[in-house]
Amino acid sequence: MSTLAAPHRSQSTDATIEAAPTRALVSWTMYDWAAQPFYTLITTFLFAPYFANAVYGDKVAGQAAWGYAAAIAGIFIALGSPFLGALADGRGRRKPWLALFAVIFVAGQCALWFATPDASPATIYFVLFAFIVAAVAAEYAQVFTNAIMPSLVPSQQLGRLSGAGWAAGYFGGLASLIVMIGLIAPVPETGKTLLGLTPLLTLDTAAREGDRLAGPFAAVWFVIFVIPFFLFVPDKPAQQRVAPGTSVAPLKSPLAELSDTLKSLPSNIILFLVARMFYSDGLTAIFTFGGIYGAAVFGWGPVELGIFGLVLTLVGAIGALAGGHLDDVLGSKFVIVGALMALMAGAIGILSVDATHVLFVHDVAAKTKGSAPFSSVGEQVFLAFAILVGFVSAPVQASSRSLLARLAPPEKVTQYFGLFAFSGKATAFAAPLLVALVTNAFGDQRIGMASVLVFLIVGALMMLLVDTRPRDTRPGEV
Repeated sequence: MSTLAAPHRSQSTDATIEAAPTRALVSWTMYDWAAQPFYTLITTFLFAPYFANAVYGDKVAGQAAWGYAAAIAGIFIALGSPFLGALADGRGRRKPWLALFAVIFVAGQCALWFATPDASPATIYFVLFAFIVAAVAAEYAQVFTNAIMPSLVPSQQLGRLSGAGWAAGYFGGLASLIVMIGLIAPVPETGKTLLGLTPLLTLDTAAREGDRLAGPFAAVWFVIFVIPFFLFVPDKPAQQRVAPGTSVAPLKSPLAELSDTLKSLPSNIILFLVARMFYSDGLTAIFTFGGIYGAAVFGWGPVELGIFGLVLTLVGAIGALAGGHLDDVLGSKFVIVGALMALMAGAIGILSVDATHVLFVHDVAAKTKGSAPFSSVGEQVFLAFAILVGFVSAPVQASSRSLLARLAPPEKVTQYFGLFAFSGKATAFAAPLLVALVTNAFGDQRIGMASVLVFLIVGALMMLLVDTRPRDTRPGEV
């Protein structure tokens, strides 16, 4: 982080912006570290598979219900994020808004504790509501942390700061998963943690308290590690209202600002943002349902899901570093398209595996009940394809952000990054909703998961058409 903190003046149009002190930059990246357990523990590796396979009582219906909940959350995110982004851009203080959504975020996660095995319908609806509330609050809060980022460093350092936050998120998720499955959550068969240790807390394995604790644990983690953000990250002063008769133009409404920005978007930016909508939806669905699908096929419990999460999170962090290097050498578009192709190959590979087959047609022995984690051929092949997916998913997202930084005009970089956030969430409900609908229609989890490929294919094809040349070298644009 020291390279980010060296104070100097930018030579670009943001010449008045100096890099903030090191503690402010580190504290900003710590927000990703604080929030990531919600995605790692709850939406991907621990709670979502537990809910679908143990709380609902029907694996297929449980996957569909979780998909509908994720879709509803995506709709609220899509409706609210653009206006919050316009509100945050240039209007001063963001921390009060962030604090509001942080409180809601924490409350929603804590409520997941009530997801007992074979819960009543009323409890199931309550838990799904709590998940929706937490998911929406998490994304709304992110709007304001993103809005603070451009004021912390000159524009040519935004990529490094953003990348540092991305890496902090991966490692925060990894650390929280290690603590959860290595020190706290007991394995039902042994009563010990995954590391063979006596759990730090006395938890009832029959009531699946280890799985249910994922929500409150992620909430406590967030409260502890978000403190430096509120203490050390500078916030802009509140915007003063313009007195009547002054020459300064009054602030526009969020809707007017959003309308003006959309009208001025170049065609290549529009194409890129729409492409990102599609492949981001596909990535969302893969992370939402990947653990659920693996748990259903192989009967994974907390041990297997914990190992699965550890491996994929570590691989994702390595992929982010490798993708960043390739981005600088080969270009963002090359990395995005190449990673999407690899992602599709990995997704097809995962779907080619079931309890007794790999690559669709090759027979393998089914996993023996009580056998060691990932001891069957099917599990090993599944894990290999999942590692490929985990490795390339981070470069897709990181290079998307760096590509927009290269394409955006310096005087509008904050607004463009607001639209960038919107493009990742505007239709976030679409892929989970399609997975839920197809799963219900065919009564088959594999077919439901296969629908994700549509989003990845469309996104990759559209990315091939995006013109990434500098604006002054494109015909008709200066």
